[in-house]
Amino acid sequence: MTIKEIQEEIVEEFSMFDDWMERYEYIIELGKSLPMIDQENKLDENLIKGCQSRVWLYSELENDTIKFSADSDAILTKGIVALLLRVYSHQKPENILNANTDFIDEIGLKEHLSPTRANGLVSMIKHIKMYAIGQQIKLAN
Repeated sequence: MTIKEIQEEIVEEFSMFDDWMERYEYIIELGKSLPMIDQENKLDENLIKGCQSRVWLYSELENDTIKFSADSDAILTKGIVALLLRVYSHQKPENILNANTDFIDEIGLKEHLSPTRANGLVSMIKHIKMYAIGQQIKLAN
């Protein structure tokens, strides 16, 4: 699936919920399905700065696409990063870099997070894009 198709699927899923308590519960459930980061990659260098909770994000190239894994010590944050990995993992670096993040606004996520969690969300997206730049450089060499 393309990034756009996955984003549309997420927007559709979130539209089925009547209120934000149900959406939070869904995000928490997504966190339980997060592809876990290997312990050896749970390093300070993989910690995302700017998050209220601790979030580790790791990437590796797999068949010209980027495979992400992550973990967080906060259940809601774990769900948020799971949502992002669903969109961006197993995608080509250039597709990640060219993708917009409108789906986040469409589902109302940023406006329903505390300011520190919203900053963390932005930091996670920036790190995903930085990893894509790094992997794109590796592919070019």
